[in-house]
Amino acid sequence: MRTRFILIQTSHAGNVGAAARAMKTMGFDDLVLVAPRWPNVLRREETIQRASGALDVLENARIVATLDEALDGMSHLCATAMTPRDFGPPAASPRAHFEMLLKKEHLALDGQALETQNASNLDAAAAQSGVAFLFGSERFGMANEDVYRCHVALSIPTNPRFGSLNLGAAIQVIAYEWRQALGGFAVQDATPARVQADAAQVAGMLAHWEQALTGIGFLDPAAPKKLMPRLNQLFNRAQLSPEEIHILRGVAKAMLETAQAKR
Repeated sequence: MRTRFILIQTSHAGNVGAAARAMKTMGFDDLVLVAPRWPNVLRREETIQRASGALDVLENARIVATLDEALDGMSHLCATAMTPRDFGPPAASPRAHFEMLLKKEHLALDGQALETQNASNLDAAAAQSGVAFLFGSERFGMANEDVYRCHVALSIPTNPRFGSLNLGAAIQVIAYEWRQALGGFAVQDATPARVQADAAQVAGMLAHWEQALTGIGFLDPAAPKKLMPRLNQLFNRAQLSPEEIHILRGVAKAMLETAQAKR
């Protein structure tokens, strides 16, 4: 499903940059601004600074004069309105609504598959589906007439005593929830994949430790019992890396050198 973020009458340039950054981190790039305060908002220094590298989203963004232009091609409209209204679309949390929306979409596509059995027709049907997230101005939020056009009023669950969200933060939350509903991204490892020492490296280290433990008098070579097999099991459970093997062999070397110096 195509995804579009629409900012209506945005008054702060920095929020446009923050919106671009929030969108890019979640893999979205369709941004439309409706009658922003600054006609050159996409090129303003504050916008670029707050985008923090999401310049491609800004370059692809469009500025239009009316909401009708911004909604072109979109089939499902989501207002983001925290203020309760006496009349309008039903309110829902993003997570619950997205789950329901995708379930309906899958059922619709399955129904078309039974009718057509034609992959190209299914692709065309999916391409016609478009979800738009509408955000009002920072000062006044969304106008009632804009909310009334939408299918749902998304309400981010917040502290009941303080529900004030910055525009950029609200966009980040919606973008994250929508991305998670669509499948999300894999978590990236913060460190390189761990390499485990092979059996020969472990055996060499254990032989070195046996010499060192004998040298300091901890191990009696005439009656070793099960000390070395137990150490072998201990180090196997630890799943040592080659670097850790190197450290342990350094410890064994130091023990041997200390024992020899005392003789």
